[in-house]
Amino acid sequence: MNSTCASIANRVFVSLDTSALSKGSEAVAERIQQYLIKQPDMDVTLVRNGTRGMVWLEPLVEFETAQGRIAYGPVKPEDVADIFQQQPFSGLNNHRLCLGLTDNLPWMKKQQRLTFARVGLIDPLDIEDYIRHDGFTGLKNALSQSPQAIVLQVKESGLRGRGGAAFPTGIKWQTVLDTPSEQKYIVCNADEGDSGTFADRMLMEGDPLVLIEGMLIAGLAVGATQGYIYLRSEYPQAHKILNMAINRAEAAGYLGDNICGSGKRFALEVRLGAGAYICGEETSLLESLEGKRGVVRAKPPLPAIEGLFGQPTVVNNVISLASVPIILSRGGEFYRDFGIGRSRGTIPMQLAGNISRPGLLELAFGLSLDELLEDLGGGCKTNRPMRSVQVGGPLGAYLAPEHWSTPIDYEEFAKINAVLGHGGVVVFDDTVDMAVQARFAMEFCVVESCGKCTPCRIGAVRGVEVIDKLTDVHADQGQRQQSLSLLNELCDTMELASLCAMGGMTPIPVRSALKYYPADFGLAPLLVDPRSTHQENTSK
Repeated sequence: MNSTCASIANRVFVSLDTSALSKGSEAVAERIQQYLIKQPDMDVTLVRNGTRGMVWLEPLVEFETAQGRIAYGPVKPEDVADIFQQQPFSGLNNHRLCLGLTDNLPWMKKQQRLTFARVGLIDPLDIEDYIRHDGFTGLKNALSQSPQAIVLQVKESGLRGRGGAAFPTGIKWQTVLDTPSEQKYIVCNADEGDSGTFADRMLMEGDPLVLIEGMLIAGLAVGATQGYIYLRSEYPQAHKILNMAINRAEAAGYLGDNICGSGKRFALEVRLGAGAYICGEETSLLESLEGKRGVVRAKPPLPAIEGLFGQPTVVNNVISLASVPIILSRGGEFYRDFGIGRSRGTIPMQLAGNISRPGLLELAFGLSLDELLEDLGGGCKTNRPMRSVQVGGPLGAYLAPEHWSTPIDYEEFAKINAVLGHGGVVVFDDTVDMAVQARFAMEFCVVESCGKCTPCRIGAVRGVEVIDKLTDVHADQGQRQQSLSLLNELCDTMELASLCAMGGMTPIPVRSALKYYPADFGLAPLLVDPRSTHQENTSK
C-alpha cells in the first residue's frame, strides 16, 4: 500500500478491495511492479486504491493523465506490458482494454457519490490524500459547534439508518445526548451479513478514514469518548486496513486524548464477530461486544439509554456513520436536497446474483428498480428473462416484474410489503424455483436464530417442515390447502410474536414467493392467502 505522492501524471491505480482481489488484482499489481523495476527511467508510482464499484471490470487499472484518469479493464497480468507500451499516461488510445475516462463511463456518470466520493480515488491509508479530497472538514466544523448543533444538522439532513431499519439517525443521537451518564459509547455495526451486500466492506477498504471521521463526529455530538467497530471476521482485508487507518489517525492527532488540539478525547478500536448473522441485530451485537453469547435483548430499555455495559450507546451502521462527515462539511440542507419523500440523501445499491454488471452504485433515492436492473445492471448475465429480484437481504421480499417500477424509497417499498434493507439486490432468471427460495428463507432462520424466543426458534423449524409438505409431489390439493393454511398461521405467529426482526421478517420472502409464484408450490393462484403483513426491519 504505497502512499508516496508522485507527480499526478505518473500514478497508476490498482484496487486492493476484496472483490478486485478475488478477480486477480494482486497479480496485476505485482506484474506492474515487476515491469517498473525493469524500467528505471520511468517515474511512476503504483497506488493501491479502493474499487470504483464496477466489479465486472475488475481488475481495473487506471492511469492518471492530463485529461483525467483513464481506465483499462478487465486487465490480466499478461496485458500489463502491452498497455504500458501504448503510452497510457499520454491520454486515450486504441488499446482493446482502454475504456476511456473513468468518470465518463455510464456507470459512474449516473451516480450521486457523496458517502463514496473518495472510494476508488484515493490511497485509503494516506491521510494527506484524504485531506486533499475534503477529508476531516466535517470534523473541524464539528469541533467548533456545540453537541446540540451537531445533532440538529444530522436531524435536518433527514439521514436514516442505512443498515436496514431506516430509523432517523438524529433522533437516536438526540436520545443519547439527552441521557446523562459519565460514560457513553459509539458502536459501528460492521457485521454486514445480508446476501448480496458489500457496501460496508467496500467503504471500509476504500475509505476507512471517512468512517473514523463519522464516529469522531458522533462522539462529539453525544459526549462519547470510546468507539468500537464490530466487524465480521469474514472481512480480513477490511480488518487489516481499518487497524492501519486507526493507527495512522492516532499518530496524526485525529484520535486519542487531544483531538486536533481541542482537548476532546476519543479512542477507537476494532472488535471481531464470529460469523453469527444475528449479531447484526443491535442488542445481540452489544451482548457479543460485552463478551457474552450473541442473543437478542428485550426492548425497552433501548440501547440509546442502556446499551453497551449498561451505558447510553449510539449503534449505527457503517454507511450511516460514514455519511455524517459530508453532512457536517456541506450542511444538513445540502444532504437533504438529494432523494424523495422521507427518504433523503443517497443509498448504496449493490447488484449481485444473475446480473451482467454486478457492483455498487451510490444513488439518490427515487430511481426505479427497473432502471437500476436494466439500464445500469444490464439485465441477466445468462441472457434469459429476469423472473424475480430479492431486495434487502435473505429476509427481504421476492419482487415480481409488476413491482420493478417501484422507486427506491423506504415508504414506496413498504407499500408493496417489501424492504430496502441494506440495499442489496439479488437477481434471478426464469430457471429459479421460488419454492426452493422460500424454503431457504425458513432454513436460514433455523440456522441463524439466536434461539431466545420460541416463535423464531421453533417456528422456522416447523416452517421448513410445512413447506416440504406443501411441495410434496404426492400431495393432493386438499393436503396442499391444509399445509398452506398452517403455513400462513405460522407466519402470523412469527411476525407478531418474535422478539426481533430475525423471526419477524422470515415470513416476508416466504409469503412473497407464495403470492407471486404459486405454481412453483403446485398451487393455483386462488389458493394463496393474499395476506402479506409487513414488519419493519430492525435487524441491521
